[in-house]
Amino acid sequence: MKTVYIHGILLDGSENMEPQTGMAVITEGEKIIAIEPQQSAYEGAQVVDLKGQYIMPGLINLHVHLPANGKPKKKQSDPKKLVKLMTSNNFLRKIMLKMCEGYAKTQLMSGVTTIRTVGGVEDVDTKIRDAVLVGKIDGPRILAGNMAISVPGGHMAGSLAYEATSPEQARSFVRQIAKDKPDLIKLMITGGVLDAKVKGEPGELKMLPEIVKAACEEAHALGLQVAAHVESPQGVQVALENGVDTIEHGAMPSAEIIQLFKDHKACQVATMSPALPYALFDRAVSHVSEMEQYNGKVVFDGIVECAKECLANGIPVGLGTDTGCPYITHYDMWREVNYFHKFCGVSNAFALYTATMRNAELIGIGDQTGSIEVGKCADFIVTEKNPLEDLTALRKVTLVVARGKRYADPQVKKMPEVEQALDQFI
Repeated sequence: MKTVYIHGILLDGSENMEPQTGMAVITEGEKIIAIEPQQSAYEGAQVVDLKGQYIMPGLINLHVHLPANGKPKKKQSDPKKLVKLMTSNNFLRKIMLKMCEGYAKTQLMSGVTTIRTVGGVEDVDTKIRDAVLVGKIDGPRILAGNMAISVPGGHMAGSLAYEATSPEQARSFVRQIAKDKPDLIKLMITGGVLDAKVKGEPGELKMLPEIVKAACEEAHALGLQVAAHVESPQGVQVALENGVDTIEHGAMPSAEIIQLFKDHKACQVATMSPALPYALFDRAVSHVSEMEQYNGKVVFDGIVECAKECLANGIPVGLGTDTGCPYITHYDMWREVNYFHKFCGVSNAFALYTATMRNAELIGIGDQTGSIEVGKCADFIVTEKNPLEDLTALRKVTLVVARGKRYADPQVKKMPEVEQALDQFI
């Protein structure tokens, strides 16, 4: 049966989108089959009256870790021990799978119709992706990365990432991950804020250039793009010189780094959300040390400046939340969109375009989703207010449509402590 969405104000996801009134969006199955001036009647179709609300493409979150929920922790836990426990028997594995399925559904209910996972436990990401595709569970479209590749002592080593000790072992891990048919390969090239041992030097290079190169060559030979966790200029340079396709996070860019982005046709996936609590929270709230706060500010400023310089030089920039880090929940992609506007100085329209159409293009699915166009998947959301005027309109969606399936009045369970701490940065 056809479904016709009427009395909505259309924001189509294009770079220079403007509100369009008087248009009906018609879907059949998973596809948008027509966008036309609204008629007085639609016989034989299901009509959904949007009552003057705003209809736009679903958000796309390019940087998600499904195993964690973003709840702040006053004490650091050992992720390696936790993952070892959760994978120690089939009963605990099933619990972990259900938990991750729930987090994926939370993304969907918050208005995110596509996610890209960049480091998970074993093959959980692809299992959830495939279950969503066949309609077994509710969730967003998933581009799955499964386990990442790190090195001994590297970021997420032994928990969400294998530990490669040589180029040959890195190639072997790529082939091992590829057996579960992921959509990308993720490398952990540098450390993170918490890994830093020296003030002012976060993102220490952990992965040798020859290991990066071997992993990229193997992944590309298998038709897989490579995303890389990088939080220092040295790390960005090593990543780009050795074949990485997307720089996740980023760092203060030099002229040489900008040229490398251009030469290798790479892009940045900016993630301001995880660095912001370290950099800008009162330490009594964040429970981090003075050194960690300082290093968090270095990383935060580096991501912002990298995005600004990339945009100024025609280098594509995408957006993701790094969901799972402290204070970064599965329902707050709207905050990352707002941070992009607030800290990088882009317009509301460009921020929304980046979180929809641009993100889709950067991960190779721009022909399927990311905008409201005839022939594309029926992936869209509805809000009461106009996000082109105020991006906080995205905070509450009244309707989610994913691959044609409607979810009316979607609800997510929020964390009051997180909401209170982050709302001062709206």
